[in-house]
Amino acid sequence: MAKVAIFGATGRLGSYTVHAVSHIPHVSEILILGRKGREDYLEGLARDYIESFAARGIDTTIDWSTDLEAAERSAVVVCTAGNPRTPDRTRLELAYENAMVVAPFARQLLEIAPRSILLMVTNPVDVMTSVALHYSGFRMERIFGLGTHLDSMRLKALIAEKLNVHVSEVHTRIIGEHGDSMVPLWSATSIGGIPIKNLELASRLDLPRLVEQVKISGEVIIRKKGSTVYGPGEAIATLVRTVLANENRILTVTSHADGEIHGIGDVCIGIPARINRKGIYPVSIHLEEQEMEAFTESANKIRACTRQVMERLGARK
Repeated sequence: MAKVAIFGATGRLGSYTVHAVSHIPHVSEILILGRKGREDYLEGLARDYIESFAARGIDTTIDWSTDLEAAERSAVVVCTAGNPRTPDRTRLELAYENAMVVAPFARQLLEIAPRSILLMVTNPVDVMTSVALHYSGFRMERIFGLGTHLDSMRLKALIAEKLNVHVSEVHTRIIGEHGDSMVPLWSATSIGGIPIKNLELASRLDLPRLVEQVKISGEVIIRKKGSTVYGPGEAIATLVRTVLANENRILTVTSHADGEIHGIGDVCIGIPARINRKGIYPVSIHLEEQEMEAFTESANKIRACTRQVMERLGARK
């Protein structure tokens, strides 16, 4: 049984993440963290969840705080804090202002919860994972980001919908940036265990259009309802469960690349990684030529943005 802390719980995504995480049987305690000045909201949110847990008949403990020190003994810390995206702004445009939130948070975390695993959700998540890694001093395997796990699930859902097959029959991955330079791995995509290139059923799919739909999915949802909540919230809970249950699943998340894919490294980016209670371990794979070129471009883009953000922050620990 484990404690999970959610930093940024007063936001819509943070609030729903509490709900999604509370369904994980390995979680015995949830801490909801928010900024000073939101004490009333946090207390009300905690009370609302206490009553919902009673209705569900579970004895998960929930507490709230505006002090990060309350996160001590957390097995997993989820960071959703920061300024949200708006329809007219890209994830990368948020980089510096959200880095100003993430850097001091990460700097404190090593002293408070040194054995925790940190899951970054704050956008742009690839850059924010690098910021958290630098300022926290955590080992690389103890920090990862939601990244292209969410994009992979979006593509999976679209393929299932277009082909009218059960979503569990679709296996696909997107690597690279959680953003415009994402890279679909069609070479690793299968339906019912059959490679997509060998499946007549899949011949009617407009693959480039599917990827474009994935790219704008978050923007469309934000424009129509104000924020993305349920998709990312459930994706976060999946990753938390994968850690706590020591599942050793291979999922595509933002990790620190160190040459596992064609020698590309020195960047936090979406890549396949084995996830368990000890941490996140990137998996070496070989890409087709077009995939490798696109992944290299994506890594260069993220690396350049990360460098700019670090320079503005002064890159001091």
